[in-house]
Amino acid sequence: MSAQHTTHEHHGGHRDGDTPHHDANEPHSTFSGYMTGFVLSIILTAIPFWLVMAKVIADRNTAVLVLGGFAVIQILVHMVYFLHMNGKIEGGWTLLATIFTVVFVAITIAGTLWVMFHMNANMMPEHPPMPGMAPAGADVRNPP
Repeated sequence: MSAQHTTHEHHGGHRDGDTPHHDANEPHSTFSGYMTGFVLSIILTAIPFWLVMAKVIADRNTAVLVLGGFAVIQILVHMVYFLHMNGKIEGGWTLLATIFTVVFVAITIAGTLWVMFHMNANMMPEHPPMPGMAPAGADVRNPP
């Protein structure tokens, strides 16, 4: 084998002067794509910040749902604009692996919370009432 042939193999099939051809399935990063993601990230951070600081949403549960929704949208923006996740890259395997990971993590978190809740409800011992405190279930408004 000649030195040129070894160099040719070392560079992945391209000679030193050749420019590699980009596959249509590779992510294409552009300045405008990064700027779009950056602006969306700023907006998706500023709106929830304003909602919390201005106390726009009075109900705590509604605020948690709205802020959680903004967080999910922010994650999707980061995945699309910065991690270049879509169904075309690597034949969709990257997106499929991400979906599998999200489902696996959700099942793990839900199962952990379920087990912890039931362990707390079923395994915690009853504590005796402290001196000076009314026993559980006693009517403190009308003492005997």
